[in-house]
Amino acid sequence: MKNAITITRTVSIKTETCCRCGCVFGMEEGFMRDRRNDHQSFYCPNGHGQHYTGKTDAQKAREEADSQRERALEVERWWRQEQQEHARTELSRRAYKGQVTKIKRRVGKGVCPCCNRTFANLASHMTTQHPDWSDDDA
Repeated sequence: MKNAITITRTVSIKTETCCRCGCVFGMEEGFMRDRRNDHQSFYCPNGHGQHYTGKTDAQKAREEADSQRERALEVERWWRQEQQEHARTELSRRAYKGQVTKIKRRVGKGVCPCCNRTFANLASHMTTQHPDWSDDDA
């Protein structure tokens, strides 16, 4: 009695065209995928060396993720800068508001904003003594 062993192997072949001679040849799918990823040389049946130069899908995805991450960091930096600028503007606004309130209170008590003297009738004093003073100057 003879022992017989049968081995079956399925190989997926993809076609490629030589960039030098135009020869169409087949490569095993895993080998082709590896060459696309590692960019190493392979040869057509006529002996012409060649390699894949394009970026792989994984490389493109990595670059896109890096680009998205960089854009997110840029937006975050911009947002922080805008918040700091807003805080500075708000402090300045409060300081000016405080100065205006101080001047209004002094004027309300009859103190001249120009010469710091006290008058019972400040309106007539301002009109006669400081005619060039206007509400726009305050």
